[in-house]
Amino acid sequence: MTQESSPDTGLKLTYFSKRPLECPVCRTEFFREDLLSGRGRLIAGRLTLELRRLYEPSKKYGVVYPLVYPVTVCPSCFYAAYPEDFLEIPAEALVPLEASTDARRELLLSIFPDLSFSAPRRLYEGVASYVLAMLCYEHFPADLAPTFKMGLSALRGAWLASDLQAQFPDEGWGLLVRHLYRKARFLYILAVEREQKGEEVLSRLKYQGPDLDKNYGYDGVLYLAGLLDYRYGPRSNREKRVASLMRAKQIIARIFGMGRASKHKPQVLLDNARDVYDLIREELESLGADGGEPVDGSA
Repeated sequence: MTQESSPDTGLKLTYFSKRPLECPVCRTEFFREDLLSGRGRLIAGRLTLELRRLYEPSKKYGVVYPLVYPVTVCPSCFYAAYPEDFLEIPAEALVPLEASTDARRELLLSIFPDLSFSAPRRLYEGVASYVLAMLCYEHFPADLAPTFKMGLSALRGAWLASDLQAQFPDEGWGLLVRHLYRKARFLYILAVEREQKGEEVLSRLKYQGPDLDKNYGYDGVLYLAGLLDYRYGPRSNREKRVASLMRAKQIIARIFGMGRASKHKPQVLLDNARDVYDLIREELESLGADGGEPVDGSA
């Protein structure tokens, strides 16, 4: 089912902007699609360990995937970025974005043969929009925090690819899911490292997600860097696994020792962080490594 459709065909899920956008790369004019709000379109469900908000199907609108829409994509050259960046391409990024147009199109159409960003988006376009964002942010300068935005795109792309896999198990999206999760792990860790070195400043960003319902800020970035390292880090080699777990433990521990007092941070984030921290400690101990002491409140 496409996102604009619903069990009742008289009900709309999305709308296209009245004024066209002009792509700064190829100068094509197009209309951006957005999700309508209210009237029971979104029924909030549980929050996952990865801080993704799930939604219950609506009798009126069926299953709705809000994450299909945040990335703006030119339907002609497949340039993609988040709305705050789309029209403001830095001069040093324009030439490589123009030069890589054919490569972007060929890659995405090889994965999604009937891709179209002129029609209402489906899950396919949702996943593709995040893959395109990852490719395009590679060319953005450090002051716009491209590493984090690539990591966020990889994570959201993995979520939607998981939805594709669940909805169409015979289409074999599992490989893409695993690839995107591993990319998200690598990029989140790299974003934290670059933040620590002062190479990319995440505090300048207004929204760090990871989902659309709540901004968990830099603490959320730290938590996900640790969680993704724990879940998708190396496993076949003991030494590499121990090193990965130690890094994940150290990253998550920073949530309890930085900035505002823990009591002012979202309780769900603190609870999740403690749970993941304890899982990491237990695995380290099972591998014969020093798991360290529990964080305050986890024992």
